[in-house]
Amino acid sequence: MYIASTAVFLAEVLKIIACLAVMRYEQASWARFVSFVHREIVCRPKETLKMLIPSGLYALQNNLLYVALSNLEAATFQVTYQMKILSTAIFSVVLLGRSLSRDKWMALVLLMIGVTLVQSQSMASPSKADDASSASTASAATTASETMAHQQSPLIGLLAVITSCISSGFAGCYFEKILKTSETSMWVRNIQLGISGAFFSLIGMLMYDSQPIREGGLLQGYGMLTWVVVANQALGGLLVAIVVKYADNILKGFATSLSIIVSGIISFYLFNFQPTFVFVIGACIVMISSYLYGVDFMKKFAAPVKPH
Repeated sequence: MYIASTAVFLAEVLKIIACLAVMRYEQASWARFVSFVHREIVCRPKETLKMLIPSGLYALQNNLLYVALSNLEAATFQVTYQMKILSTAIFSVVLLGRSLSRDKWMALVLLMIGVTLVQSQSMASPSKADDASSASTASAATTASETMAHQQSPLIGLLAVITSCISSGFAGCYFEKILKTSETSMWVRNIQLGISGAFFSLIGMLMYDSQPIREGGLLQGYGMLTWVVVANQALGGLLVAIVVKYADNILKGFATSLSIIVSGIISFYLFNFQPTFVFVIGACIVMISSYLYGVDFMKKFAAPVKPH
C-alpha cells in the first residue's frame, strides 16, 4: 500500500514538471526557456511568496476536514460542507467585485440542496439483507458507535467545517484574482503555486510519515494505477487553474457538482451502482440549478412591460 502523503507531494512535483514542459514548448528554444524561467520565477521570489496564501489555506482546509469528519456525523458533515458553494459566491462578490443576480443566488442554493441529496447516497443505511448477514456483529458495532459518539465534539466539528468552507472560498477567489489581474503567464502562476504546495505537502509528509518512508522508501507500494492517480491529481489541478482563468470559481463549483452525477452514471454501467430515488432527485436539482445559473431565468420568463 502506498503512502498517501507521498502521492500528494509527487502530484505537486508532477504539476511543476508539466508546466515547465508547456513553457519549454512555448519558448521554442532552450536558451529562451532558461532565460524565461530565470526572469519570471528565480528573480521574482515575492511573486512565489504570494502563492503561499492559497497553498497554506488549502493545506489548512485539508487538515480541518479531518477534524470535522472526526467530530461530526457523516450526514451532518456532508450538508454543512456544501456551504463552500455559498462562501465562494460571497468572496467572488467581495474580492472580485462580481455582481450576482437573484436568479444566480437561487441557483446556488439549489445547487447546495442538490449536491447534498446526491451525496446522501453514500450515507444510505444498509439493506435488510445486509442487516441480516451482519446480525452477529450488530452489538459490537453499536458499542463502537456509542464510544465514538462520546468522543466526538459537534461544536469543534462544526467550527472546523465552517472554517474549511471559508478558507476554500477565499483561497479559490484569491487565486482567481491573481490570475486575472496580472500579466504573468498562467503556467508561471501554476509553478509558483506548485512550489508552495510542494513545500506544505513535504512538511506534512515528513511530520506524519517520516518513519514508514525511512523503512520502505518514498515509492513503496507504487504501481501503474498509483501513478495514474498521481498524474490525474496533478493534471486535474492544472485543469482547475484553466477553468478559474477563463471562467470563474462558481462555474468550477457547478462543474464539480455535475461531475458527481457523471461519476454516478459511469458507476451504474461499470460497477453495478444502484441510484436511489433521492440520488435521482438530487441530480435533477443540480442540472436545474446549472441551467438557472447559465441563463437569465427571470428575464426569459417575465412578461414584457407595455409602454404607456
